[in-house]
Amino acid sequence: MLQQHQQAFTVSTRGREFHEITEQVGAVAEKGRIRTGMATVHLHHTSASLVIQENADPGVRRDLERFMARVCPDGDPMFEHDY
Repeated sequence: MLQQHQQAFTVSTRGREFHEITEQVGAVAEKGRIRTGMATVHLHHTSASLVIQENADPGVRRDLERFMARVCPDGDPMFEHDY
């Protein structure tokens, strides 16, 4: 039998940041009594993005932060949307 559970949660930010949301997504699945299945996660904000990665090495997150700072540096006049 197909079960569904839907729930929203909010992540507050102060600009460019990476956030670990594994616990929040897991809590939603647990609350919905979901043991096996698929999770669909989406964002409401147009300037946000979702990255799915393994967290085995903390250096991966630092690498992503440095990469994003290089690709889209703060204050670059090429980009209008800066928040």
